[in-house]
Amino acid sequence: MTDHAVRVVLTDDQPLVRAALRMVIAEAPGLDVVGEAGNGAEAVALARSLSPEVMVMDLRMPGMDGIEATRRIMADPGPTRVLVLTTFDDDEYVYGALRAGASGFLVKDMGLDDILAAIRVVAAGDALIAPSVTRRLIKDFADLPAPGAPRGDGLTAITGREREVLTLIGSGLSNTEIAERLVISVATAKTYVTRLLSKLDARDRVQLVIIAYETGLVAVGSPR
Repeated sequence: MTDHAVRVVLTDDQPLVRAALRMVIAEAPGLDVVGEAGNGAEAVALARSLSPEVMVMDLRMPGMDGIEATRRIMADPGPTRVLVLTTFDDDEYVYGALRAGASGFLVKDMGLDDILAAIRVVAAGDALIAPSVTRRLIKDFADLPAPGAPRGDGLTAITGREREVLTLIGSGLSNTEIAERLVISVATAKTYVTRLLSKLDARDRVQLVIIAYETGLVAVGSPR
């Protein structure tokens, strides 16, 4: 993570939600809210003008929604990464947001400490996709394939062991759990993840999860 305060923009169509988040973030060391947006179009404009490290993004908003805003922000060359903050139980757009380039997502009833930690994780260049949430997300949304999604023919560049690791990532296991399952060190598990990111041209762990499902390594509802 950089030494300067992480610059954050809050995007939500509910002013009270933005106000609450701003208040919490203002008291957190190393984080600074530099702007607020009430819809996707405003978020895209602020990402381009302010270049924040993290855009906290709601999905359901009037006008341009969070998925389209995320797609446009990630298409730009700026440093902004998107962290979705949504109501998971009734939001069928989460999987679309990950496809659009979001680096992770939270649900609005999570603890404030978890939200602050997630902002820092995303700002550091990692992806936030908790194992338990991964399984629930994919179970509900992996049957919404993108047009032309590859099925089974995009893994020729990886080794058998890397295929095992990718399968476990898709099943929602953390690096520590992967290390325990394969009887390897956590450092070795991290090395395999890094290789997969490079070989599969994936931006982050979120994309690896999606690839695992799109290529058929993991089926919807598969046990861990």
